[in-house]
Amino acid sequence: MNIKPVKAGDEREVKYSKEHWELLNKLRGKAARIMQVLEENHIYTIIHGSVARGDVTPKSDVDIVVPYPIPSYKVEISLERAGIQVQARQIVQATPSHAIKAHIQIDENTTVTFPLVELRKLEREFYKFGGEINLSELKSGRRVPGVNKRLLLIIPTAEGHVEMPVIGREVEVAKKLEVSIEIVNERVRVLTRRNEIGRTGVYLKYTLNPSETFEDALRKLADRDPAIRRRIRL
Repeated sequence: MNIKPVKAGDEREVKYSKEHWELLNKLRGKAARIMQVLEENHIYTIIHGSVARGDVTPKSDVDIVVPYPIPSYKVEISLERAGIQVQARQIVQATPSHAIKAHIQIDENTTVTFPLVELRKLEREFYKFGGEINLSELKSGRRVPGVNKRLLLIIPTAEGHVEMPVIGREVEVAKKLEVSIEIVNERVRVLTRRNEIGRTGVYLKYTLNPSETFEDALRKLADRDPAIRRRIRL
């Protein structure tokens, strides 16, 4: 089912129930445990999306991101030594021009992601657009503004959040989130188009076999795909 962007309307206040706060604390605790393991091994991480904003649902993902390229063995050894089991490892690329990323699937809704190429400015801003916090902010209970997939700006409050449509407020949203107007316009375009034509899938989604490293798999993929080679060189 497509998540339809909200295109008009005034701001609305949402107050969280006791169950909502319990779910949020559970997901944030889960994220903190994994982020702590990685940061103890000198790997800086962020958590982004609804867990950072607070507007979680039972279907919310725990998206832990290393926001810079890093040798994959450092991430994998850190998780292995901490006894964190991995379900799957994948290389993912949304379109031929987008960053190529490594996804380490911990469980059905928990992933550790890191780029296999340098992130462009808008690719890095994508996380801030959705709301991002680091481990110390997570431990302190901080929640930050960000935009969800319905193109609603979520602004945390003591009792929940205030939400308002992004469309028609693009400049205001960019200033609020301290991101460029370009990333706001791009996400509006992408999410609006996705609603109109449906999700079209990703350009690349390759599952590694147990003996492969991310770097070896990427080299193999680049040997047979000129688009991947071009993105690696950028």
